[in-house]
Amino acid sequence: MARTDARYREAYNTLLDYCGRLQVGGAVPSESELADVAGVSRTVVRRCLARLEETGIISWNGRHKRLLKRPANDDRLELLGDRTAAEDLEQRFLEWVLRFDVPADTPLSVAELSRMFSVPQHELKEFLAGLSRFGLVARRPRGGWMLRGFTKEFAVELSDFRKVLELNAVRIATDAPVGHPIWTTLSELRHAHLDLKSRIKTDFHEFSKLDERFHEAINSVVSNRFIAEFQKVISLIFHYHFLWDKADEQERNAAAIEEHLAIIDALEARDPDGAAKAAEKHLRTSKTTLLSSLRYHELG
Repeated sequence: MARTDARYREAYNTLLDYCGRLQVGGAVPSESELADVAGVSRTVVRRCLARLEETGIISWNGRHKRLLKRPANDDRLELLGDRTAAEDLEQRFLEWVLRFDVPADTPLSVAELSRMFSVPQHELKEFLAGLSRFGLVARRPRGGWMLRGFTKEFAVELSDFRKVLELNAVRIATDAPVGHPIWTTLSELRHAHLDLKSRIKTDFHEFSKLDERFHEAINSVVSNRFIAEFQKVISLIFHYHFLWDKADEQERNAAAIEEHLAIIDALEARDPDGAAKAAEKHLRTSKTTLLSSLRYHELG
């Protein structure tokens, strides 16, 4: 595990323990205080707060943070893992971009980013060169790098590309043999969706993780190294749009659960036309929600 990711995971678990000692409904201390508690920078604390908010443990609106529920053992992050330093940097950089910390078309300082992400400058340059294939960054004509950013145009193009990839995956899944792992996974996902559906009024924040699991499962039937590269970015971006716009979140997540179940129904019935139709409907909804999230940030 990369040193930076290990530090984040340890800090997150420390803050989980700290939140467990707070009163539900009470205020969560400032970022500076939490940084002292966990012994990390405020940048790391903000990553932890983002996950705490995503999992519904806290509410976070600027400086105002409140504990919504006590953490459970299942909320803790695994400290052992095999993520490489490159994978960790990619995840953290994309999180930084997708939280709109800087506007599109901002020149990037390699020296500044090197300090921010705790990596040598030559590694960061190699990383940016590789990341440029996704269109989020680009070389400047006179040298250096530019953040092209997550714009409306990028969202539309990404959604359209996602549709091509996932409809192909759905078609392949309907033809999967009886012993293929996808059928066991879909059965487990059905139970997980029905369970969350029964708790949607209180635990609707949990849908983003379930959504990520669902789409990863669908796309897992395709074995293609080029598709796998883009799926990482697609997955993270569509995962993050759940964090951007909180309007009607419960209703949207409840509707998405029904759309997922319709896809699972058609796949298990080996109905390629029905599965494609259900998947198209869900992907159309996801695209609309993503663009709505951008309008929430006045980017669409």
